[in-house]
Amino acid sequence: MAKTKFDKATYLKWYEDMLLWRKFEEKAGQLYIQQKIRGFCHLYIGQEALVAGASSAITKDDKAITAYRDHVHPIAMGVPAKEVMAELYGKKTGVVKGKGGSMHMFSKKHNFFGGHGIVGGQIPLGAGIAFAEKYRGSKNVTLCYMGDGAVNQGAFHETLNMAMLWKLPVIFIIENNNYAMGTSVARSSSVTDLYKLGETYGMPSEAVNGMVCEDVHDAIKKAADHARKGNGPSLLEMKTYRYKGHSMSDPAKYRTKEEVEEYKAQDPIQRVLKTITDKKYATENELEKIQKRVKKEVDDAVKFAEESPFPDASELYEDVYSEPDYPFLRD
Repeated sequence: MAKTKFDKATYLKWYEDMLLWRKFEEKAGQLYIQQKIRGFCHLYIGQEALVAGASSAITKDDKAITAYRDHVHPIAMGVPAKEVMAELYGKKTGVVKGKGGSMHMFSKKHNFFGGHGIVGGQIPLGAGIAFAEKYRGSKNVTLCYMGDGAVNQGAFHETLNMAMLWKLPVIFIIENNNYAMGTSVARSSSVTDLYKLGETYGMPSEAVNGMVCEDVHDAIKKAADHARKGNGPSLLEMKTYRYKGHSMSDPAKYRTKEEVEEYKAQDPIQRVLKTITDKKYATENELEKIQKRVKKEVDDAVKFAEESPFPDASELYEDVYSEPDYPFLRD
Protein backbone atom coordinates (compact mmCIF):
# COMPACT_ATOMS: atom_id res chain seq x y z
CA MET A 1 0.00 0.00 0.00
CA ALA A 2 1.15 3.54 -0.75
CA LYS A 3 2.39 5.49 2.25
CA THR A 4 2.99 8.92 0.76
CA LYS A 5 0.13 11.41 0.68
CA PHE A 6 0.03 12.74 -2.87
CA ASP A 7 -1.33 16.16 -3.72
CA LYS A 8 -3.62 17.42 -6.47
CA ALA A 9 -0.71 18.57 -8.67
CA THR A 10 0.87 15.11 -8.64
CA TYR A 11 -2.34 13.36 -9.68
CA LEU A 12 -3.02 15.85 -12.45
CA LYS A 13 0.54 15.49 -13.76
CA TRP A 14 0.30 11.71 -13.67
CA TYR A 15 -2.96 11.84 -15.57
CA GLU A 16 -1.74 14.21 -18.26
CA ASP A 17 1.60 12.45 -18.67
CA MET A 18 0.12 8.97 -18.91
CA LEU A 19 -2.61 10.14 -21.27
CA LEU A 20 0.04 11.70 -23.51
CA TRP A 21 2.11 8.53 -23.53
CA ARG A 22 -0.96 6.37 -24.24
CA LYS A 23 -2.14 8.57 -27.13
CA PHE A 24 1.40 8.87 -28.47
CA GLU A 25 1.80 5.09 -28.56
CA GLU A 26 -1.64 4.55 -30.08
CA LYS A 27 -0.75 7.01 -32.83
CA ALA A 28 2.62 5.29 -33.33
CA GLY A 29 0.77 2.00 -33.82
CA GLN A 30 -1.48 3.59 -36.47
CA LEU A 31 1.47 5.17 -38.26
CA TYR A 32 3.33 1.87 -38.27
CA ILE A 33 0.43 0.20 -40.06
CA GLN A 34 0.54 3.07 -42.58
CA GLN A 35 4.27 2.32 -43.05
CA LYS A 36 5.25 5.80 -41.89
CA ILE A 37 7.28 4.08 -39.16
CA ARG A 38 9.46 1.17 -40.24
CA GLY A 39 11.60 -1.49 -38.61
CA PHE A 40 10.61 -2.81 -35.20
CA CYS A 41 8.12 -1.05 -32.95
CA HIS A 42 7.38 -2.05 -29.36
CA LEU A 43 4.52 -0.19 -27.68
CA TYR A 44 4.23 0.65 -23.98
CA ILE A 45 0.43 0.73 -23.77
CA GLY A 46 -0.73 -0.50 -20.35
CA GLN A 47 2.56 0.00 -18.53
CA GLU A 48 2.38 3.78 -18.09
CA ALA A 49 2.07 3.82 -14.27
CA LEU A 50 5.51 2.33 -14.00
CA VAL A 51 7.28 5.30 -15.59
CA ALA A 52 4.87 7.86 -14.12
CA GLY A 53 5.44 6.71 -10.55
CA ALA A 54 9.19 6.43 -11.04
CA SER A 55 9.47 9.88 -12.63
CA SER A 56 7.75 11.61 -9.72
CA ALA A 57 10.15 9.93 -7.26
CA ILE A 58 13.49 10.99 -8.77
CA THR A 59 15.36 14.25 -9.41
CA LYS A 60 16.21 15.90 -12.72
CA ASP A 61 19.86 14.86 -12.25
CA ASP A 62 19.13 11.14 -11.90
CA LYS A 63 19.79 8.88 -14.88
CA ALA A 64 17.74 6.26 -16.71
CA ILE A 65 18.47 3.46 -19.16
CA THR A 66 16.16 0.82 -20.60
CA ALA A 67 15.63 -1.82 -23.27
CA TYR A 68 13.97 -1.39 -26.66
CA ARG A 69 10.39 -0.65 -25.48
CA ASP A 70 11.62 2.89 -25.10
CA HIS A 71 9.32 5.56 -26.57
CA VAL A 72 7.79 6.62 -23.24
CA HIS A 73 10.90 6.73 -21.05
CA PRO A 74 12.64 9.58 -22.92
CA ILE A 75 9.45 11.69 -22.96
CA ALA A 76 9.19 11.15 -19.21
CA MET A 77 12.80 12.31 -18.85
CA GLY A 78 12.02 15.53 -20.70
CA VAL A 79 12.63 14.78 -24.38
CA PRO A 80 9.95 16.60 -26.45
CA ALA A 81 7.38 14.19 -27.88
CA LYS A 82 7.92 15.65 -31.34
CA GLU A 83 11.59 14.61 -31.28
CA VAL A 84 10.66 11.05 -30.32
CA MET A 85 8.07 10.93 -33.12
CA ALA A 86 10.59 12.31 -35.63
CA GLU A 87 13.01 9.60 -34.55
CA LEU A 88 10.38 6.95 -35.21
CA TYR A 89 10.06 8.41 -38.71
CA GLY A 90 13.85 8.29 -39.15
CA LYS A 91 13.99 12.06 -39.62
CA LYS A 92 16.95 14.38 -39.06
CA THR A 93 15.09 16.24 -36.31
CA GLY A 94 14.71 13.06 -34.26
CA VAL A 95 16.27 12.80 -30.84
CA VAL A 96 19.23 10.91 -32.33
CA LYS A 97 19.04 12.48 -35.79
CA GLY A 98 17.00 9.65 -37.30
CA LYS A 99 19.81 7.13 -36.75
CA GLY A 100 18.33 5.19 -33.85
CA GLY A 101 14.70 4.61 -34.71
CA SER A 102 12.23 2.98 -32.38
CA MET A 103 14.64 0.87 -30.35
CA HIS A 104 17.55 3.25 -29.83
CA MET A 105 16.36 6.52 -28.34
CA PHE A 106 19.07 8.44 -26.47
CA SER A 107 19.51 11.89 -24.94
CA LYS A 108 22.51 12.81 -22.84
CA LYS A 109 20.95 16.25 -22.33
CA HIS A 110 17.98 14.66 -20.57
CA ASN A 111 20.01 11.96 -18.75
CA PHE A 112 18.43 9.21 -20.80
CA PHE A 113 21.00 6.65 -21.93
CA GLY A 114 18.96 4.40 -24.25
CA GLY A 115 17.07 2.38 -25.72
CA HIS A 116 19.08 -0.86 -26.23
CA GLY A 117 18.18 -3.62 -28.67
CA ILE A 118 20.22 -6.46 -27.12
CA VAL A 119 18.24 -8.27 -24.43
CA GLY A 120 19.89 -7.46 -21.11
CA GLY A 121 22.62 -5.42 -22.78
CA GLN A 122 21.64 -2.27 -20.90
CA ILE A 123 21.97 -3.87 -17.45
CA PRO A 124 25.79 -3.67 -17.08
CA LEU A 125 25.68 -0.25 -18.76
CA GLY A 126 23.25 0.94 -16.08
CA ALA A 127 25.65 -0.23 -13.40
CA GLY A 128 28.46 1.54 -15.23
CA ILE A 129 26.56 4.83 -15.22
CA ALA A 130 25.95 4.39 -11.50
CA PHE A 131 29.65 3.62 -10.98
CA ALA A 132 30.52 6.92 -12.68
CA GLU A 133 28.15 8.82 -10.37
CA LYS A 134 29.69 7.20 -7.31
CA TYR A 135 33.19 7.94 -8.62
CA ARG A 136 32.27 11.60 -9.04
CA GLY A 137 30.85 11.74 -5.54
CA SER A 138 27.34 12.75 -6.64
CA LYS A 139 24.13 11.70 -4.94
CA ASN A 140 22.49 10.76 -8.25
CA VAL A 141 20.90 7.36 -8.80
CA THR A 142 20.44 5.39 -12.01
CA LEU A 143 17.18 3.68 -12.93
CA CYS A 144 18.01 0.57 -14.94
CA TYR A 145 14.86 -0.83 -16.55
CA MET A 146 14.61 -4.29 -18.11
CA GLY A 147 11.97 -6.79 -19.21
CA ASP A 148 11.28 -10.05 -17.41
CA GLY A 149 13.01 -11.96 -20.20
CA ALA A 150 16.32 -10.24 -19.42
CA VAL A 151 16.71 -11.82 -15.98
CA ASN A 152 17.82 -15.09 -17.55
CA GLN A 153 20.81 -13.41 -19.16
CA GLY A 154 24.18 -13.94 -17.54
CA ALA A 155 24.87 -10.22 -17.67
CA PHE A 156 21.97 -9.65 -15.23
CA HIS A 157 23.49 -11.88 -12.56
CA GLU A 158 27.04 -10.65 -13.05
CA THR A 159 25.87 -7.07 -12.79
CA LEU A 160 23.82 -7.63 -9.64
CA ASN A 161 26.84 -9.22 -8.00
CA MET A 162 29.18 -6.33 -8.89
CA ALA A 163 26.62 -3.64 -8.06
CA MET A 164 26.11 -5.10 -4.59
CA LEU A 165 29.83 -5.69 -4.07
CA TRP A 166 30.64 -2.07 -4.95
CA LYS A 167 27.49 -0.56 -3.41
CA LEU A 168 26.53 1.20 -6.63
CA PRO A 169 23.65 3.75 -6.62
CA VAL A 170 21.49 1.87 -9.11
CA ILE A 171 17.88 0.69 -8.97
CA PHE A 172 17.26 -2.39 -11.10
CA ILE A 173 13.66 -2.33 -12.30
CA ILE A 174 12.14 -5.46 -13.83
CA GLU A 175 9.13 -4.50 -15.96
CA ASN A 176 7.43 -7.86 -15.51
CA ASN A 177 4.59 -7.85 -18.04
CA ASN A 178 4.36 -11.66 -17.81
CA TYR A 179 5.78 -12.45 -21.24
CA ALA A 180 9.27 -12.48 -22.73
CA MET A 181 8.12 -11.98 -26.31
CA GLY A 182 5.51 -14.76 -26.35
CA THR A 183 6.92 -16.97 -23.60
CA SER A 184 5.39 -16.69 -20.12
CA VAL A 185 7.61 -16.26 -17.07
CA ALA A 186 6.43 -19.64 -15.76
CA ARG A 187 7.75 -21.36 -18.89
CA SER A 188 11.12 -19.60 -18.96
CA SER A 189 12.23 -19.13 -15.36
CA SER A 190 12.57 -21.59 -12.49
CA VAL A 191 12.04 -18.60 -10.17
CA THR A 192 8.72 -16.90 -10.93
CA ASP A 193 8.92 -14.35 -8.10
CA LEU A 194 11.64 -12.47 -9.93
CA TYR A 195 12.46 -10.08 -7.11
CA LYS A 196 13.88 -13.06 -5.17
CA LEU A 197 16.79 -13.15 -7.62
CA GLY A 198 18.14 -10.00 -5.98
CA GLU A 199 17.98 -11.56 -2.52
CA THR A 200 20.58 -14.15 -3.53
CA TYR A 201 23.08 -11.27 -3.73
CA GLY A 202 21.98 -9.76 -0.42
CA MET A 203 20.27 -6.94 -2.31
CA PRO A 204 17.13 -5.22 -0.98
CA SER A 205 14.42 -6.57 -3.27
CA GLU A 206 10.64 -6.45 -3.45
CA ALA A 207 7.64 -6.96 -5.70
CA VAL A 208 5.54 -3.88 -6.52
CA ASN A 209 2.17 -3.40 -8.20
CA GLY A 210 3.39 -1.67 -11.36
CA MET A 211 -0.16 -0.71 -12.36
CA VAL A 212 -0.45 1.71 -9.42
CA CYS A 213 1.44 5.02 -9.60
CA GLU A 214 1.42 5.50 -5.84
CA ASP A 215 2.99 2.10 -5.14
CA VAL A 216 5.64 2.60 -7.82
CA HIS A 217 6.52 6.07 -6.50
CA ASP A 218 6.95 4.84 -2.93
CA ALA A 219 9.09 1.87 -3.94
CA ILE A 220 11.37 3.98 -6.15
CA LYS A 221 11.66 6.72 -3.51
CA LYS A 222 12.61 4.18 -0.86
CA ALA A 223 15.23 2.58 -3.14
CA ALA A 224 16.59 5.99 -4.22
CA ASP A 225 16.94 7.20 -0.63
CA HIS A 226 18.75 3.95 0.20
CA ALA A 227 21.19 4.49 -2.69
CA ARG A 228 21.79 8.20 -1.97
CA LYS A 229 22.92 7.27 1.55
CA GLY A 230 25.66 5.12 0.03
CA ASN A 231 23.95 1.82 0.83
CA GLY A 232 23.97 0.51 -2.72
CA PRO A 233 21.47 -0.98 -5.17
CA SER A 234 17.94 -2.36 -4.96
CA LEU A 235 15.92 -4.67 -7.20
CA LEU A 236 12.24 -3.94 -7.83
CA GLU A 237 9.99 -6.34 -9.68
CA MET A 238 7.23 -4.15 -11.11
CA LYS A 239 4.26 -6.34 -11.96
CA THR A 240 2.66 -4.76 -15.00
CA TYR A 241 1.03 -5.71 -18.29
CA ARG A 242 1.20 -4.71 -21.94
CA TYR A 243 -2.14 -4.59 -23.72
CA LYS A 244 -0.58 -5.03 -27.16
CA GLY A 245 1.69 -7.75 -28.50
CA HIS A 246 5.43 -7.86 -27.91
CA SER A 247 5.89 -5.80 -31.06
CA MET A 248 3.66 -4.65 -33.92
CA SER A 249 4.27 -7.98 -35.67
CA ASP A 250 2.99 -10.02 -32.72
CA PRO A 251 -0.71 -11.08 -32.78
CA ALA A 252 -0.38 -12.21 -29.12
CA LYS A 253 -2.29 -15.46 -29.60
CA TYR A 254 -0.49 -16.98 -26.61
CA ARG A 255 -2.90 -15.28 -24.19
CA THR A 256 -6.67 -15.11 -23.84
CA LYS A 257 -8.92 -12.11 -24.36
CA GLU A 258 -10.17 -12.67 -20.81
CA GLU A 259 -6.66 -12.23 -19.46
CA VAL A 260 -6.18 -8.96 -21.32
CA GLU A 261 -9.54 -7.64 -20.15
CA GLU A 262 -8.70 -8.57 -16.57
CA TYR A 263 -5.65 -6.32 -16.69
CA LYS A 264 -7.45 -3.55 -18.57
CA ALA A 265 -9.84 -3.41 -15.61
CA GLN A 266 -6.80 -2.25 -13.61
CA ASP A 267 -5.89 0.44 -16.15
CA PRO A 268 -3.51 2.95 -14.51
CA ILE A 269 -4.93 5.98 -16.31
CA GLN A 270 -8.49 5.18 -15.29
CA ARG A 271 -7.34 4.53 -11.74
CA VAL A 272 -5.72 7.98 -11.47
CA LEU A 273 -8.70 9.59 -13.20
CA LYS A 274 -11.02 8.03 -10.62
CA THR A 275 -8.94 9.50 -7.80
CA ILE A 276 -9.06 12.92 -9.47
CA THR A 277 -12.83 12.83 -9.86
CA ASP A 278 -13.47 11.30 -6.41
CA LYS A 279 -11.38 14.00 -4.74
CA LYS A 280 -12.76 16.69 -7.05
CA TYR A 281 -9.27 17.73 -8.13
CA ALA A 282 -10.57 18.79 -11.56
CA THR A 283 -13.88 19.61 -13.20
CA GLU A 284 -15.11 17.98 -16.40
CA ASN A 285 -14.15 21.15 -18.23
CA GLU A 286 -10.62 21.08 -16.81
CA LEU A 287 -10.20 17.41 -17.73
CA GLU A 288 -11.40 18.18 -21.23
CA LYS A 289 -8.74 20.89 -21.52
CA ILE A 290 -6.07 18.35 -20.55
CA GLN A 291 -7.38 15.90 -23.16
CA LYS A 292 -7.35 18.59 -25.85
CA ARG A 293 -3.84 19.63 -24.86
CA VAL A 294 -2.64 16.04 -25.16
CA LYS A 295 -4.33 15.59 -28.55
CA LYS A 296 -2.70 18.76 -29.83
CA GLU A 297 0.75 17.67 -28.64
CA VAL A 298 0.43 14.32 -30.41
CA ASP A 299 -0.94 15.96 -33.58
CA ASP A 300 1.88 18.53 -33.51
CA ALA A 301 4.43 15.73 -33.06
CA VAL A 302 3.12 13.94 -36.16
CA LYS A 303 3.10 17.17 -38.17
CA PHE A 304 6.67 17.92 -37.07
CA ALA A 305 7.81 14.44 -38.08
CA GLU A 306 5.99 14.55 -41.42
CA GLU A 307 7.49 17.92 -42.36
CA SER A 308 11.04 17.18 -41.18
CA PRO A 309 13.73 16.12 -43.68
CA PHE A 310 15.47 12.77 -43.77
CA PRO A 311 19.19 12.93 -42.92
CA ASP A 312 21.51 13.31 -45.86
CA ALA A 313 23.44 10.20 -46.91
CA SER A 314 26.70 11.95 -45.99
CA GLU A 315 25.63 11.90 -42.34
CA LEU A 316 26.11 8.15 -42.33
CA TYR A 317 29.76 8.82 -41.44
CA GLU A 318 29.00 11.29 -38.65
CA ASP A 319 28.44 10.45 -34.98
CA VAL A 320 30.24 7.12 -35.36
CA TYR A 321 33.17 7.88 -33.06
CA SER A 322 33.73 10.53 -30.42
CA GLU A 323 37.11 11.85 -29.38
CA PRO A 324 37.49 11.38 -25.61
CA ASP A 325 38.15 14.56 -23.68
CA TYR A 326 40.39 13.21 -20.95
CA PRO A 327 42.91 15.64 -19.35
CA PHE A 328 45.78 13.13 -19.58
CA LEU A 329 45.30 12.89 -23.36
CA ARG A 330 45.67 16.63 -23.95
CA ASP A 331 48.92 18.08 -25.27
